Amino acid sequence: MLVQQTLEKLRNMKLNAMSAEYIRQCETPAISALGFDERIGMMTDAEWLSRENNRIKKRLKEANLRFAGASLADIDYRQSRKLERAYIARLSDFEWVRESRNLILTGCTGTGKTWVACAFGSHACHIGLRVAFYRVNRLLNEMAVAAGSGSIDKLLAKLKKIDILILDDWGLAMLNPLEGRFLLEVLEDRYNERSTIFAAQLPVAKWHGLFDDSSVADAVLDRVVHNSHRIELFGHSLRPLAGNISPDASQSLITLSDTLNSLAKTADPTKT
Repeated sequence: MLVQQTLEKLRNMKLNAMSAEYIRQCETPAISALGFDERIGMMTDAEWLSRENNRIKKRLKEANLRFAGASLADIDYRQSRKLERAYIARLSDFEWVRESRNLILTGCTGTGKTWVACAFGSHACHIGLRVAFYRVNRLLNEMAVAAGSGSIDKLLAKLKKIDILILDDWGLAMLNPLEGRFLLEVLEDRYNERSTIFAAQLPVAKWHGLFDDSSVADAVLDRVVHNSHRIELFGHSLRPLAGNISPDASQSLITLSDTLNSLAKTADPTKT
């Protein structure tokens, strides 16, 4: 009877994981050999872990990552991509976020920029940081709607609170003066306060030409470029292979392609 009363009280206090652990202990005779401190510690750990997992799930849901399952541990370091494992490891401590610095990922289409950005975003969610993923055109559309409804200040305030803002498909289209000013507002609020990850096909050297208004371009780049870590991804597009065959077969075909290209260059140095 006392056990049932205790369970009801735990559930009423919404300590569901603790109540489940209490039931497990009651149903496991060997647990009686443990002391009180150990048993209450196990129940406390179960509740803490459950709540922490729920917080992580909530942060991941709010982040709305394009690749929710991306992980820094699963980054492909094959030679053709020219990714430095040590550099990624150094960035994975997120000291750059505490310093309010940015991360710029560039490379040709399909080389994995968005996936790597999401891997950093996912890891950030697991260590307690707030993340938001936006494709640039969708963010601009959202800002235009907010401006029209008079709620732009509310949206800007929301974006300012995000620890890491991921801007995907940066530079896919020219930015008219209004769009440029929208982005300037976002990045001005985050300058030296929060971090932003940019995923772009276009090299940084060509970013200035994206803006119709050169003065806005100067202001945006001044707040982004000098304060950023940079990673450039190389190699074959991973996208067409991943959708049709297994990852192991995909990697084998890419490795074979790299080998054939290398042999061709050795046989005929004029080939590039």
